[in-house]
Amino acid sequence: MAVRYISGGESHGSRLICILEGLPAGVKVSSEFVNAGLKRRQGGYGRGGRMKIESDRVEFLSGIRFGETIGSPITLSVENRDWKNWSERMSAEGSPFGEKVTNARPGHADLTGAAKFARSDVRDILERSSARETTMRVAAGALCKIFLQSCGVEISSAVLSVGGVTGEQEIKNRIDAAKNLGDTVGGIFEVKVSGVPAGLGSHIQWDRKLDAKFAAAFMSIQAIKAVELGDGFSNATKLGSEVHDEIFIDGGKIFRKTNRAGGFEGGMTNGEDLIIRAAMKPIPTLMKPLQTVDIATKLATTASKERSDTCAIWAAAVVGEAMAAIVTADAFTEKFGGDALCDTLANLENYRARLARDFGL
Repeated sequence: MAVRYISGGESHGSRLICILEGLPAGVKVSSEFVNAGLKRRQGGYGRGGRMKIESDRVEFLSGIRFGETIGSPITLSVENRDWKNWSERMSAEGSPFGEKVTNARPGHADLTGAAKFARSDVRDILERSSARETTMRVAAGALCKIFLQSCGVEISSAVLSVGGVTGEQEIKNRIDAAKNLGDTVGGIFEVKVSGVPAGLGSHIQWDRKLDAKFAAAFMSIQAIKAVELGDGFSNATKLGSEVHDEIFIDGGKIFRKTNRAGGFEGGMTNGEDLIIRAAMKPIPTLMKPLQTVDIATKLATTASKERSDTCAIWAAAVVGEAMAAIVTADAFTEKFGGDALCDTLANLENYRARLARDFGL
């Protein structure tokens, strides 16, 4: 069994949907928990006007009955309230309506996407490449979080810095200054996964290494340009004796005093908290547009302006939590199986008991 999801929908389409497959039957879920995650994704200092329009709420369309998963694929849907203002421009049928977007934004998928898919209107690209898509990642991730809580796993996040500053007031000032300039600012966030046993993932093949799966999942988030596990970047500047987490034993229990590896060794979890950090670049949509080329006229111009945020690092952190939940849930179902939650938990309990008995972990 494996947890996987696929999503669909455009930023200004009628709705966003996703299908989540692989959660065992018997997981008690609630729309309130999912909606709380969706609300967190929409928050944070520096968000734009779209957040004043949307108030995301999930609708369960399949796979859940009377508040429990039933083992079949779960279909989730979130309505785009702004659709009423875009129904003609984003109509699935009929003749094209409204002006084409031809001024590709540097740093976005606009130019390359239009060239790849042979589209003369960049809106065909930007509607899907928009971070609005992450709404369904958060919805799917919320259900995975509920499953993982049953397994004793908790996931949290924190924003570490914005635009190179760390203090709360400094961060607000940095964002305000960027907004006044018609500019944007990025930052760094951290996600922590606690309660994961040693041995998830594998050293056997490259595509089974769990740390690689986490790196790929975080790099898939819009505007993320770097990912580190534990003290990844700073470890590269130190001696091995300063980096590797020494192993100790006390009363038959094996433990570590440090976690510079971020909970991963050899592509597997080692029983410590999983620590994943990601660097988000400034959003490419600037109110003071950069230089570009009009793909229709091939003349120099300035980039198009779309309604956007000055800073979305808090939203990115929530999406990071969701991706961590999806990857971790997949690793749990791969390792412990079970079509029903009771079977998954029984297998997990036996595994934890064996690790404690035979290895002190």
